[in-house]
Amino acid sequence: MVVDDERDRALVAAHLSGDRDAFGTLVRLHRDRLYAVALQTLSDREEAADAVQDALLSAYRSAAGYRGEARVSTWLHRIVVNACLDRARRRAVRPTVALPPEDLPETRDALGERETALAVQAALAALPLEQRAALVLVDLHGLPVEEAARVLGAPVGTVKSRCSRGRARLAVALGSLRNPGPAASVPPAGPPAPGPPAAPHPDPAGGP
Repeated sequence: MVVDDERDRALVAAHLSGDRDAFGTLVRLHRDRLYAVALQTLSDREEAADAVQDALLSAYRSAAGYRGEARVSTWLHRIVVNACLDRARRRAVRPTVALPPEDLPETRDALGERETALAVQAALAALPLEQRAALVLVDLHGLPVEEAARVLGAPVGTVKSRCSRGRARLAVALGSLRNPGPAASVPPAGPPAPGPPAAPHPDPAGGP
């Protein structure tokens, strides 16, 4: 929103003017969403937290380089996404699926939702990094493609292509969730089927 961006720009200006609290306020306003983007990009809580910390430190030090050509939130997302991509490439992170909270009720519906969430996270983590980053921004966080392109530093057409290929891969990987196979049929309960006739017992009297 325009009002939010004006507020953010004022905080950046105050930070550059020496206000020691301004950048901390900016961080509190955007930290949760930045962390969510990092977590969905890296699929690892510790890596995501480290990437966000690296990115915010970089933003703090390089705020003077912010020229106001993009929204402040776009500028922050770009730094976080770049930190995630650099960290994943540098350390060859093997994505792991973040576990859901342990206090979810273990009802059948909750278990089904948990299994679905894990399957989606695993499929997302298996995507090529560039496709995953584009889908996280566009599909999961609702950024317009043009803004996602600014975050990723890529042409709009490239971001659209990455999203399209990523969605196609996800559709294949998650096809079983949308089209589950037929459940094994269970015969209705009823009287047992007749077995072979029992062998005659010998006559204790010795008769035929």
